[in-house]
Amino acid sequence: MKIDTNTMVSISDANQNFSKVTKLVDKLGSVLILKNNTPKYLILDFNNIDEDDYASNEDLKMISQELIQKNKEAYEELAK
Repeated sequence: MKIDTNTMVSISDANQNFSKVTKLVDKLGSVLILKNNTPKYLILDFNNIDEDDYASNEDLKMISQELIQKNKEAYEELAK
């Protein structure tokens, strides 16, 4: 997903002027809300979401298993 810098809004700005956020979503399709200059929330126009944008449960399970295998040592260390 590409993020346009014009769609970035601070959380304080979003709290103070949520209508601005919704207008940006209507115009640009999404808004990224930053908290402490870090991406925190993504607001999307629900009507523009395609089923293809979602990963299937099988895909998520496969990705999870790959990440667990790849980071097995880190997980074992965290489990201590």
